[in-house]
Amino acid sequence: MTILLILPIVIPLGAAALALLSWRSPVRQRVIVLIGTAALLAAGIALLVEVERVGVMALTVGGWQAPFGVTLAADLLSAIMIVITGVIGVAVAVYGLATVDGRRQSFGYHPLYAILLVGVCGAFLTGDIFNLYVWFEVMLIASFVLLALGGDRAQLEGALKYVALNLVASALFLSGAGLLYGVAGTLNMADLAGKLSVVEPTGLVTAISVLFLVAFGIKAAVFPLFFWLPASYHTPPVAVSAVFAGLLTKVGVYALIRVFTLVFTGDASTIDAILLVTAALTMVVGVLGAVAQHEFRRVLSFLIVSGIGFMVMGLALHTPLALAGSILYIIHGSIAKTNLFLVGGAVERLAGTGALVRLGGLWALRPGLAVLFLIPAMSLAGIPPLSGFFAKLALVQAGLAIQQYAIVGVALLVSLLTLYSVLKLWNEAFWKAAPDDDPAAGSAPHDLTARLDRRITMPMVALAACTIAISVAAEPMFGLAIRAADQLMDPTAYIAAVLGATP
Repeated sequence: MTILLILPIVIPLGAAALALLSWRSPVRQRVIVLIGTAALLAAGIALLVEVERVGVMALTVGGWQAPFGVTLAADLLSAIMIVITGVIGVAVAVYGLATVDGRRQSFGYHPLYAILLVGVCGAFLTGDIFNLYVWFEVMLIASFVLLALGGDRAQLEGALKYVALNLVASALFLSGAGLLYGVAGTLNMADLAGKLSVVEPTGLVTAISVLFLVAFGIKAAVFPLFFWLPASYHTPPVAVSAVFAGLLTKVGVYALIRVFTLVFTGDASTIDAILLVTAALTMVVGVLGAVAQHEFRRVLSFLIVSGIGFMVMGLALHTPLALAGSILYIIHGSIAKTNLFLVGGAVERLAGTGALVRLGGLWALRPGLAVLFLIPAMSLAGIPPLSGFFAKLALVQAGLAIQQYAIVGVALLVSLLTLYSVLKLWNEAFWKAAPDDDPAAGSAPHDLTARLDRRITMPMVALAACTIAISVAAEPMFGLAIRAADQLMDPTAYIAAVLGATP
């Protein structure tokens, strides 16, 4: 069943190609990409089931023996990330049908969306450092064009900031890959794990690991490398913001987890100390930024940054329970943040603005939308019994178990401030009375009773249902996260699957 390793890349790639061939028919492009994302979700679920059944799967493309060939590999973490990509891919594809205007569709929105998913899935499945770089570049090119598509001034400003810092990350990544090849003579991650594990930590290896830490830190938007994210994520159409919120930074987090549990393990204490400080500062600065903002999507953008801190916290603590907490947080956070951006887009569509001072009255007029906001918002804040509570509980317990009381205190404080941030959104957009329209003050006209297209409401309902399902199935989900964490802590099975029974 190694074909399951190829399908998550081939399916969106095929959808992108067919959409390009249907350039003159936007309707056909929509259908192709929608079918492609649904097939990607099905392939992701099948891959997760198979990895659960047989263990780590690996495939060397072209028949070349590892470490010389292009390797694809999937453990539980990879398979989980592919499923998340499929869920978000389908939801945002449907949402985009109603919210992405015809001009952007004519400029290639649908094939670019599919190409973005190709890059994301490739990054999750590659077993090679250089090919990870290639997939990052595929993702960067598609995301940059999607961010700038339409040519609005705010979009172009955000896109330039986005691409400038990400190009720096790419340069650092490529430099690190070149130095790593010079030291080890290979870029296959499983092969690197074997070769670097028997080498005494040296200044050069530590320097290379720091290069990767900075490169992936920029991609993941950790402190102090995060400022490109809140400067850009509020500028494109909501469908683009939502898929970015759910997937792009998670690829950076995934890369950090992968290389610092598989490749760079010789000087773990130094890297873990750096990551612990980075996680704390990312959480604090992100949530303080959210507290200070007064525009719906800007608040959510800073909350993305804060959430990255929780994900990195589990890697920094570096225990099975902590990594399980990070994985569970990635699952919950990806879905919740995507849904919050979709809800934010619906609010902007109804009110004509995302400025909180000009919003209000949605609880009385749109109670269904208010509930769809509350579910992911309360989960993000860690309110029991929603999924975010269990992820944060695992991280707090892991920190207490190894007496890292400072990071636990920071996590609890940030959770309270996250609750304050989402309650601010609730109070301003939903609870307070709707402001009177004042054209002289530049206020957009309100039509809060307007009918929302089902293609807007259905994805929000589906993602809210996913959040509830994760909460109800907290025990089996946590068990899955623990098994994934165990594979990361002991990569023997991963190395054996890629290199053979005797790595």
